[in-house]
Amino acid sequence: VQLQASGGGSVQAGGSVRLSCAASGRALSRMTTAWFRQAPGKEREFVASIRRSASSSTTHYVDSVKGRFTISRDNAKNTVYLQMNSLKFEDTAVYYCTTTERHFLGLMIRTDDYAYWGQGTQVTVSS
Repeated sequence: VQLQASGGGSVQAGGSVRLSCAASGRALSRMTTAWFRQAPGKEREFVASIRRSASSSTTHYVDSVKGRFTISRDNAKNTVYLQMNSLKFEDTAVYYCTTTERHFLGLMIRTDDYAYWGQGTQVTVSS
């Protein structure tokens, strides 16, 4: 599976950005896909995930982005999106998309839960 992330850039606080993660080699509709982010000097952290279609495409978010970020999937385009609204300075990071065929009932929020990673895309929010 190859993942291509895009859509990052610079934006002022309060603005919006949409990230895209296009996949090849496997249907994302059959996989759990997530976005993680990594700020300078910090560990990579979970942001949002969307389960496979067979699991009702259930979504999950880290508390700090709930109500501001939305993860979604376009099965026809085999692409997962992360719509980020009301951006804050602390959202500045490199954002990574990742996916896996693994499925389990618990929250999939660890980097070790995922097998395939795309290259990161930088999001910079100026205050």
